[in-house]
Amino acid sequence: MRILDRFKRFFNLGLNDPKAWDTSLWNFAGSQSLSGESVTESTALTYSAIWNAVTLYSGTISTLPLHLLRQNQKKTLHVEEKKLYQVLHDQFNPLMTAQIGRETMMSHILLWGNAYAEIVRNTYGDVVELWPISPNRVRPYIKDGQVLYEITVDSEKVILPREKVLHIPGLGFDGLIGYSVVSMAQKSFGLGMALETFGALYFGQGTHVGCILSHPGKLDDKARANLTESFAGIDGLAKSHRKIILEEGMKLEKIGIPPENSQFLESRQFQIAEIARWFNLPPHKIKDLSRSSFSNIESEQISFVTDSVLPWLIRFEQNYNMQLLTVNERFKQSIFTRHNVDGLLRGNPQTRAEYYRVMFSIGAMSINDVREKEGWDDVENGDERFIPLNMIPLSKIDEYLSMQKSTSQSLPTKSEPAKNISRLRIANQEIDYEKMVRDQK
Repeated sequence: MRILDRFKRFFNLGLNDPKAWDTSLWNFAGSQSLSGESVTESTALTYSAIWNAVTLYSGTISTLPLHLLRQNQKKTLHVEEKKLYQVLHDQFNPLMTAQIGRETMMSHILLWGNAYAEIVRNTYGDVVELWPISPNRVRPYIKDGQVLYEITVDSEKVILPREKVLHIPGLGFDGLIGYSVVSMAQKSFGLGMALETFGALYFGQGTHVGCILSHPGKLDDKARANLTESFAGIDGLAKSHRKIILEEGMKLEKIGIPPENSQFLESRQFQIAEIARWFNLPPHKIKDLSRSSFSNIESEQISFVTDSVLPWLIRFEQNYNMQLLTVNERFKQSIFTRHNVDGLLRGNPQTRAEYYRVMFSIGAMSINDVREKEGWDDVENGDERFIPLNMIPLSKIDEYLSMQKSTSQSLPTKSEPAKNISRLRIANQEIDYEKMVRDQK
């Protein structure tokens, strides 16, 4: 009857009534899924696979280093003097660290499809605080070509302009409002939650209550009361497997479907992969290791970074740049935000060591660069870069060969050891002359 009343109220609205175009009112079934479970952004978190997916994304992205950088000619410099850097890196607001703030916004966008935060600026226009707002309190809309946000605070409506709200939408039909993953996946999530409820009730009740007691005759009121009393108090896990005595030719017939017949365990296992698909995660990241092995776990970790995490990072970075930086900072000062994902792409120690060795041998990294990647302190004189001596530019190969030929002709023989010459320069490289003489011997 309540749903019918909602239909009546909806169809009585005029076309000029804003409620007629409020998409949140179009879901007449509410949060009730076909499985019978109530699936909302809050109840969905009671399902372990969804909780794991949300905490995995939120924890991973919120703990990644987030830098404020400036592109200066061919160098990228860190910008740590800006207030925005302190907000994104250290403290969102007086009550919330940057890690908790970013984690909260990531969980909002995963469940509701949108993340909101009020922007607080000082008199100079610098961002000094960010206050996350629960998405169920926000309604964005466009009026006179401007994006406005209606926020419900203690039953009152507060309107904030686009300049005062950091809004990061997920996948959506118009780029302004993101879809709620919970609403889109209501049937899948509801099925998984229903399987958990079924399992809890099956073991919680202890006895298989899906049965019929049949009697060849007719029971009077006293016999019925005695039968009811004899069966009372045997429900529950603690009283399972108790004996039941049936009298007067009574029979007990089961009508429930056993879990093995309904493929209970297989269905629960499949639902984990289903949740992973909805959140675009490799199944092993939410603890489904049925198809993982030591040979492919490293490649799956790289796939998690490139296919799952990276799109979210770019979405957040571009919205940070567009909404938190001024036009002057973005285009004239070339300031931008960037997450550092190097830590997530680390392989095993042997692979990492080989990578450092190659980068060090071509002069791309110094000893201190390697130590910084590992989180170690710098060492004295560790900033020096090295290149191999047996490599020359291809454009100077002819010059090198001619110099090598002329030098080899002037080298002393065994009977004419060098006395005054200690070193020769060949193609701008110092070669130990005494070593060359020893090699000839």
